[in-house]
Amino acid sequence: MLGGSEVSRLLDILGNRNRRRIIELLRQKPCFVTEISERLVLSPKAVIEHLQMMEREQILISCQDERRRKYYYLSHDINIIVNLQKQEEVMLPPVEEDQKARFARSLAVFKRMVRVRDELLDNLEQLEHNIESGFVEMMRTGEGIIAGDGDLEILLALSHFDLTLAELEEMCSLSTDELKQRLNNLMYTEVVEQTNDQYQIRGTHGE
Repeated sequence: MLGGSEVSRLLDILGNRNRRRIIELLRQKPCFVTEISERLVLSPKAVIEHLQMMEREQILISCQDERRRKYYYLSHDINIIVNLQKQEEVMLPPVEEDQKARFARSLAVFKRMVRVRDELLDNLEQLEHNIESGFVEMMRTGEGIIAGDGDLEILLALSHFDLTLAELEEMCSLSTDELKQRLNNLMYTEVVEQTNDQYQIRGTHGE
């Protein structure tokens, strides 16, 4: 049984929608960073931040396989039971007029925020659909250029950010040697380019 402070900390962590989505995904099977990023359409850096926070709180555990792929999985399953009990009717004091006015303004602001949130969610749903369509089109047009899942991992990671070799090692399930070889091949086919110590998809520098 968790103490009050532990429950409060756990609720703070689970209050974030993306962390709840990551937990639901890890309930199905252990995953590595790029896999979570691809499945949930989140940037690898955001995924890493969420994973590190939950690992510090011992909600998650990570381990590496023989190929140095770092997998994350749940250390404990999480079940939260909320027990609602009806309170006896309480007599409230009369509401003053200025309080009613403040409440009306607060309610109007809340209503606008909810409507903006709903519009953003609708736009996000459409954007996720467009991303899925774009992914299918990328796979179709990249046939013969993308050499398997390894190249795809690299390109998905670089679709979010320009990354250094060390950052790509953290986000991909490839060994260092294989990662370097695939990066060289992608640069040879002019899909990826390198500026200073960062790699990016060719033609997207500065975006």
